[in-house]
Amino acid sequence: MATKKQWYSDEFEKLISPANWNRSIDDFTEMFWDVNTSQYWLDTEFPISKDAGDWSRLSDEEREVYKAVFGGLTMLDTLQGAEGMPFIMQSLPSSQSSRKAVLSFMGTMEFIHSKSYSTIFTTLLDNSNEIDGVFDWVEGEKHLQYKGQTIAKYYRSIDNNESLYMAMVASVFLESLLFYSGFFYPLYKKGLGKMNNTGEVISMIVRDEQVHGVFVGLLARELREQFDAETVERLNKETYELLEVLMENEIEYTRSVYSSIGLDNEVIDFVYYNANKALQNLDLESPYKDREINPIVENGIKIKTKSTDFFSVKGDSYFKATVEEVSDDDFDFGDRL
Repeated sequence: MATKKQWYSDEFEKLISPANWNRSIDDFTEMFWDVNTSQYWLDTEFPISKDAGDWSRLSDEEREVYKAVFGGLTMLDTLQGAEGMPFIMQSLPSSQSSRKAVLSFMGTMEFIHSKSYSTIFTTLLDNSNEIDGVFDWVEGEKHLQYKGQTIAKYYRSIDNNESLYMAMVASVFLESLLFYSGFFYPLYKKGLGKMNNTGEVISMIVRDEQVHGVFVGLLARELREQFDAETVERLNKETYELLEVLMENEIEYTRSVYSSIGLDNEVIDFVYYNANKALQNLDLESPYKDREINPIVENGIKIKTKSTDFFSVKGDSYFKATVEEVSDDDFDFGDRL
């Protein structure tokens, strides 16, 4: 057993430093902690069972789209919670403990997102066999598996600052782009006054993912500034190559899921729209022209909150009364990095 005099022995690789929140390392991390924690919510706060009537009136094709997009989102949220946020967090230096805390909280929220889809499945689907069928479909769907495995490769390859940067890029592409083909339909239906409680859960998830994408994008931009011009050029090349293969796969996935209900072209426009948003989070130029998107869905993804009393049922983008309203302008950091 070690004695008191051995605590400083060379057998210890380094000292364990406490998180010092009183020493700021930037002008945005603590704000993101406040935003993330103030947005905390649980799936059990939403009465999904009230959507049962709407669910029963959907066509078979519409129900299949819901099951497909929620199954795919479950997989991606699981990946982000189990590997994306934790692996990036673990790769940051110990001096960035406050950033690690933000990433850890965001990883927890990814698991809450994932569980939310299971709550929806349990409430609306007929039996466990139907639910199991959704997860079997996810494991066998080549486009879903491709984008999940492609992103996971970057998380699992972090061994220096360059690979950490590319893992952050992959994370932003997942948070700010790849989730959104799945978000389209429930936001669209909610905007039409259908499946409102299910759509409200998606609105909460969208709000979270928007914050996640901006925060990790800021970390990536800061890290990129440490590289020389040649390295930046090489990493930018890899970034655009990654985007190209993800976009090609995402368009194929979108057609496979949405063509049966005639929304595939609108969702593809939405995919391009969010690709531009992802690149904006990374402060990179987009090769894609601006796309007009369905106004119903556009309204559903805007960051806007309401102050409500603490005991109210959570409604459209609910915030506790002690929290100031959040808008898109709060995430415009301009030249601060």
